[in-house]
Amino acid sequence: MVLELYLDLYSQPCRSVYIFAKKNNIPFEFKQLSLSEGQHYSEEFGKINPLRKVPAMKDGDYQLAESIAILLYLCRKFKTPDHWYPSDLQKQAKVDEYLSWQHAAIRAPASKIFWFKLMMPVITGNTTPQAKMDSTLEELNTSLQLFEENFLQDKNFIVGQEISLADIVAIVELMQPLGSGLDIFEGRPKLTAWRERVKANIGKELFDEVHELILNAGDLPKKMEQSVMLPHLKTRLQKMLN
Repeated sequence: MVLELYLDLYSQPCRSVYIFAKKNNIPFEFKQLSLSEGQHYSEEFGKINPLRKVPAMKDGDYQLAESIAILLYLCRKFKTPDHWYPSDLQKQAKVDEYLSWQHAAIRAPASKIFWFKLMMPVITGNTTPQAKMDSTLEELNTSLQLFEENFLQDKNFIVGQEISLADIVAIVELMQPLGSGLDIFEGRPKLTAWRERVKANIGKELFDEVHELILNAGDLPKKMEQSVMLPHLKTRLQKMLN
C-alpha cells in the first residue's frame, strides 16, 4: 500500500514532512486536511490519529503522529542520504540538539507572531495588546540571535556543510511570520544567506510550492469568519495571551 500523509500546508510541521518526502522521492498519497474547517476532528481522521493533529502518517496498518517521529521514520524506512540524519554519533546528536531546542525557542514565538498579527482581530474582534506583541517579538529576536550565534555560527547549515532535518524543521518555522507580514529575515544577512542555501538545496520549485499558502495567508482570516473552529481558536488565543 502507498504511504499516506495527512497534511495541511498552512502548518509548519506538515510542510517539513512534505518537503522531506518530496525531496527524497518518497512515494506517498497526499491526504489534504483543513485545520481551519476542523477536519482533524472528524470521526474518520480520529481513526488515523486519535491525537487529532497533523501531520499524521499511515503506512499500511501502521499509523504515526508527530512530525519529528514521522521524519525519522521516513529517514530509516527509505534509507535516505546520510546527511539528513547522520550516522555519525556527534553529527546526529547535533541534529537532535536543534530539534529538541526549537519547539519552545523558535516554534512557540514564531507561531504566536502569526496568530497575534494576522488572526487575532478576526477571531476575537480585538487587536493584540501591544505589550504582549512586544514581549513576543523580543522573545523571537532573542531566539533568532541564539540560532545565528550558536547553531549556524559560520557554517553553511546547522550541522556543517550539508543540509539536515534540522534545517528543514528550522526553515518552515521561520517562514511562518512572513505570512502575517513580518519579515524576520530583514536586517539579518546571515539568516537570509542560510535561507537561500536551504532554498537552493531543497529546490526553488518545491520551496515555493510548499510555502505558497502561508505567504498568501492574508486570505485566511476571511475563511475563518464562518469556521466551526472559531470557539476553539478563541480559547487557544486567550491561553496565548495569559
